[in-house]
Amino acid sequence: MRKMMRKSALLSGAAFAMTLLISGAAFADGHDEDRKEPSDEYAPDWADPSYAAKLSQAQAASLIRAAGISVSSSGGCTNRNNSTCTSFEQINDTTINGIITLKRASGCALTITGGTETGHSSGTYSHWNGYKVDISFSTCIGNYIVNNFTYQGKRGDGAPLYKSAAGNLYAKESTHWDITYF
Repeated sequence: MRKMMRKSALLSGAAFAMTLLISGAAFADGHDEDRKEPSDEYAPDWADPSYAAKLSQAQAASLIRAAGISVSSSGGCTNRNNSTCTSFEQINDTTINGIITLKRASGCALTITGGTETGHSSGTYSHWNGYKVDISFSTCIGNYIVNNFTYQGKRGDGAPLYKSAAGNLYAKESTHWDITYF
């Protein structure tokens, strides 16, 4: 039953994403740091990677832009195979919906600095597989995460880890927030 509900929600999310698409060139912004991070050990029991709906670069960029979220790329590019780019190619619709929800709920300006591009650690729930985005630090988003999500302790790399009521994870790395949407 849970799998059917999750699949139905994902299909609804994908349909919603398709209706919001607007024309325009893809844009990017990025990260410049590779960190070792745990991938699967913090995944909730209900997470099922077989139900993730994938978006193209253009689809995801349009949704992000329409939501008023900025993107930054140290390389000024969107090529998934270049670690200086910020790519959304093959990102999960739940990840895009999650970052849009975070922006709306927090009321904070957000800048994505990392997506599905190469250069991040591997694992089932990884950047490459579409589950993660990195966002820039700001006082607004830092306060929102710390005050609204539950502190889980520190990850193996020492990053403080917070968990939302939905089960998503927010790790405060040295230069950005590393966010996992399940």
